[in-house]
Amino acid sequence: MTSPVVTPEWVKDAIFYQIFPDRFAYSNRVSKPANLEAWDTPPTVYGFKGGDLLGVAEHLDYLEDLGITAIYFTPVFQSASNHRYHTHDYHQVDPLLGGNAALRELLDAAHARGIRVVLDGVFNHASRGFFQFNHILECGEQSPYLDWFTVKGFPLQAYDHAEKPNYEAWVGLHALPKLNTNNPQVREFIFEVAERWLHFGIDGWRLDVPFEIKDEAFWQEFRRRVKGVNPEAYIVGEIWHESQPWLQGDQFDAVMNYIQTRACIAFFGAQSVSPLEPGGGYPPLKPTDAPKFAQEIERMLALYDWQITQAQMNLLSSHDTPRFVNMVKDDKSALKLAMLFQMTMPGAPTVYYGDEIGVTGGHDPGCRASFPWVQSRWDTDLHDYVRGAIRLRKWHPALRRGSYRTILAEGELYAFERVYENKRLVVVFNTSHTPAAVQLSVEAAAGQVVFGQGQATLVEGKLSIQAEARNGIVIALEN
Repeated sequence: MTSPVVTPEWVKDAIFYQIFPDRFAYSNRVSKPANLEAWDTPPTVYGFKGGDLLGVAEHLDYLEDLGITAIYFTPVFQSASNHRYHTHDYHQVDPLLGGNAALRELLDAAHARGIRVVLDGVFNHASRGFFQFNHILECGEQSPYLDWFTVKGFPLQAYDHAEKPNYEAWVGLHALPKLNTNNPQVREFIFEVAERWLHFGIDGWRLDVPFEIKDEAFWQEFRRRVKGVNPEAYIVGEIWHESQPWLQGDQFDAVMNYIQTRACIAFFGAQSVSPLEPGGGYPPLKPTDAPKFAQEIERMLALYDWQITQAQMNLLSSHDTPRFVNMVKDDKSALKLAMLFQMTMPGAPTVYYGDEIGVTGGHDPGCRASFPWVQSRWDTDLHDYVRGAIRLRKWHPALRRGSYRTILAEGELYAFERVYENKRLVVVFNTSHTPAAVQLSVEAAAGQVVFGQGQATLVEGKLSIQAEARNGIVIALEN
């Protein structure tokens, strides 16, 4: 008999904030080398800005005021890259970020505010500086760690980029030797790393390119070990497509929901969606209308068990893609609509640092710009809108826990209903540039607009809504 699918309860109510640690905030309490780029200069591929974990701890007031209840960090472990996906030491937080002591302080401060912390687990590949790989570089065929990787010849072509690496490397990159997870010692090493940081106090793992480890038993054991330390730990995989093999309840709790992201860009940004330059994670996106958008959302919601759907990491931007606002040619109205949509949808909404104040950026490294702490550079109207949408989600359990039903999908108009414990909300989007009159058949005694610009009246089972242009409205119904 198949066990029921169970996902962490706290995730279903969470509002995530994704932070790229080198770029969010820095603290004068963390000593750093001198050769750092100026904070406000454009990001570069190899440059470091000096952001750190104590800087995050010192700005928890900002995150709490925004309404954030969980942080997802891109990698924090010792590495010779600003993004830290080239892991040197899985047991040490990078000294540029403040080391293990800074993570300790941040976790304590975040947990005191009810904010959870999820770290990035890069377990498919390590780096040239990773001890066991460096051992092979130094000792060649005599290294006892030879079978920690898949080596095809000597000497290792680890730095000569004119030659392909003669060892398994992620997407052929010399700097990212692929760990041999068929080796029991490597597997145990990874499982112990996962357990160690959970014991330290983190609340879960986001898994980098987990589909590269094509081994169901590996991830089943990973889950068993993680949940053995903390049954409520969150396991979310970076998988950009349908993910049924990983989401049967025996491996991951959820994935990063790029299916929803792409649909949001194509619908809310239909009148401004940008053609993609080469690179980034998205295929070409074409504008879509409400019926096709509804069809895609319904298909997405039917993919997984409801427990999984409630735990999905819903996002609009990430460190791997152009920012949402860049995808829609700086159309802030599209960003607002999409923000409201993810705040009213099943799953955990995730704000990529700076999106809420209008930070822009194209493909990597552009999407990894420093957070501007000078408020005169913020789009305060956008910030207030996002803050309000987050509060809306927190005030109404139906938006976090309720069932979902599409009730209108015509042209540029889309509406759905969320119901939970006799509480009902209707969410309506008008993506056109002109006001629209909407009529919906509902069973209710009254209706009140609780978010957005527009009016709603209820007469004899007909909910009449006057929706302003490029606007989303949320209506609470009374039985």
